[in-house]
Amino acid sequence: MATSPVYPMYPPNSGEGVLRHPHWWQLRWVRYGALITLLALSGLVILALVRRETGTEGFLVGLGLAVLPVPWLITAFRWLDRVAPFPWRNLVFAFCWGAFAAALIAIVANSFATRWIATSTADPASADTLGATVIAPIVEESAKAAAVLLVFLFRRRDFTGIVDGMVIAGITATGFAFTENILYLGTAFGTDRLTGGHGVVSVTAATFFVRIVMSPFAHPLFTTCTGIGFGLGALYGARGRARRVLIPLGGLLLAMCMHALWNGSATFGQYGFLAVYGTFMLPAFGLLTWLAIWTRQRELRTVREELPAYVLAGWLGPAEPFALGSMRARRMARDYARHHAGRPTARSVARYESCATALALLRQRGRRGRAGADFVVRERELLNELWQRREAARPALEYAARTAAPAPARTAWAPAPYGHAYVTGPGYGYGHGYAQGPGHGYGYPAAPYPSYNPYRG
Repeated sequence: MATSPVYPMYPPNSGEGVLRHPHWWQLRWVRYGALITLLALSGLVILALVRRETGTEGFLVGLGLAVLPVPWLITAFRWLDRVAPFPWRNLVFAFCWGAFAAALIAIVANSFATRWIATSTADPASADTLGATVIAPIVEESAKAAAVLLVFLFRRRDFTGIVDGMVIAGITATGFAFTENILYLGTAFGTDRLTGGHGVVSVTAATFFVRIVMSPFAHPLFTTCTGIGFGLGALYGARGRARRVLIPLGGLLLAMCMHALWNGSATFGQYGFLAVYGTFMLPAFGLLTWLAIWTRQRELRTVREELPAYVLAGWLGPAEPFALGSMRARRMARDYARHHAGRPTARSVARYESCATALALLRQRGRRGRAGADFVVRERELLNELWQRREAARPALEYAARTAAPAPARTAWAPAPYGHAYVTGPGYGYGHGYAQGPGHGYGYPAAPYPSYNPYRG
């Protein structure tokens, strides 16, 4: 087995092997503190501005109605992210950036630009139209894209492909739409208070139907194009720098164009909105949904194809690639661990699954020549995390593999409960051979204890 590193292994914060002390602004607590302060101040300011526009009662009504689609959208993106889940802190940052920072940038920039155009042209109606169809898409999509860019730059290890880009972009846009809906619904409620509108014919009801029922996916749909661009850029690794810049910019431009078409649909005549909704928005939503599901299945296939190399090296059990490449088996493994050993063990199994997926995706990039200079260091970190959790994860994964496998592939063995020895029957293993040799591009080290057999007591 190849054990020599492909790249030199330097300390994480070193330049050329010489340890350097970080400056004060590079300290983690300083960065986290600054980010939390920025988001908190942005939240206070944007909520105060929205309350000033809608009034306290309108703000509360808008808040209560705007929150309704948020759990469903976040659940959908979390489902998409189950193969290689983002850490919660990244998702919380994305949502808060969209709801507070991006919304604040948008409301200030849009108001300033619209007023400037109205003053310059002496035509407020044209200024409003231009602001909605040109200024707002550029400002809002750029503000939301900033969150995707920050995660791409500063959480690069977590940002590995298209699904990651779609999830971060979608969560950011969900936060942005949440704050924007408070403003629109609160303003509509204030209008109804002045005009006496109520019931299903009220402005509030119409606004709720259009923004919450018909198009809660609008902002996530636009910004997901930006996320796909960044996801494609991440796939190229350190190579193809021009593509890593141009593809995300292309995704951002597409998001702006889609946003502009959606905002401009009201100017296309009496049925312009319905025409754009039926002929463009719904097909685009269906296409991106299909792309998300297809990409998710492709990641699972990568897990099944790449992990047998580590079975051969002794890091994983023979049934684990199958179990880790099936969402049903992974869920069964977590449930088994929770039932027999409690929630902490189930969380350890979930972490094991996440690290194994990251390892498979890392090795795929390495074989394609798209891994970064820290490939060996990152691979070793992931392998060590797997090894530390093997005692908790392997019984659960073996059980899930046996239970979820097609009937002809099952054998007569069954794992014993946690804390007991268990043995495997003859012939069970991954269904195909996986040759080891120089053709894969990257070597993989042997497990730290080659004589260790996880299937002996």
